[in-house]
Amino acid sequence: MQPGKRLIGKVALVTGGASGIGAATARLFALHGASVVLTDSNATLGKAMEKEIVDTGGTATFATQDVRHEARWAEIVADAEKAYGRLDILCNIAGISGRDPKLNIQTSLTAGPRLADQTLEQWNWVMEINATGVFLGTKAAVPAMLRAGGGSIINISSICGIVGSHANAAYHASKGAVRIFSKAAAIQYARDKIRVNSVHPGFVDTPMTVPGHSNPDVARQRLEATPLGRFGTPDDIAAGCLYLASDDAAWVTGSELVIDGGMTAN
Repeated sequence: MQPGKRLIGKVALVTGGASGIGAATARLFALHGASVVLTDSNATLGKAMEKEIVDTGGTATFATQDVRHEARWAEIVADAEKAYGRLDILCNIAGISGRDPKLNIQTSLTAGPRLADQTLEQWNWVMEINATGVFLGTKAAVPAMLRAGGGSIINISSICGIVGSHANAAYHASKGAVRIFSKAAAIQYARDKIRVNSVHPGFVDTPMTVPGHSNPDVARQRLEATPLGRFGTPDDIAAGCLYLASDDAAWVTGSELVIDGGMTAN
């Protein structure tokens, strides 16, 4: 591993880049020399993140995106190639928990409806953003990466894609889909020097987890299940994404990078 900036000359597309893990990843990629296209459904926060990166000497542009829409994916990838000449990295970070967006504090151990109470509409909502969005992003990025001579695709799954819990069953299913999809894509495109890996965060303090961590009982149980004794930060996960995006991970594909404070090892 060489010291210094690790993504010089690379172009990265980061979804969910307006806050949480996505924002930390976009910020870190730019710090390491990448030109970053960050997307999000929240234009206000997305534009603020673009300004922050540019104001601190980085290169970034923001685009509004709903990851469920295939045509928008094609536009964003085309715009990235037009602006920066290539696409080297895709981070599929945009995702949802499936919890009621109006719920400020989680009132039970289950982050969302229990399985028997879940509607097909709720199931589809989670699957479309968390799993189908990853498929569409990967599908859109591959041709551009072929033109660039290779690339790195990093798909954010979860420990919920590896083990079961009280979390929303649809969330588990979507994150499990991301895990196995990443392995299949890695095998399909290894000969083309396109690496595909999944990242599996544990309990991280982000805007998505605020309702759960605002409930003292939920927070306590999660901390007790984490051997390192603290919640993760977005920067903890961004550091893993930086490794997978960089040439330091040139022989890493089809892998699962678990960043969970030891939770799944316990």
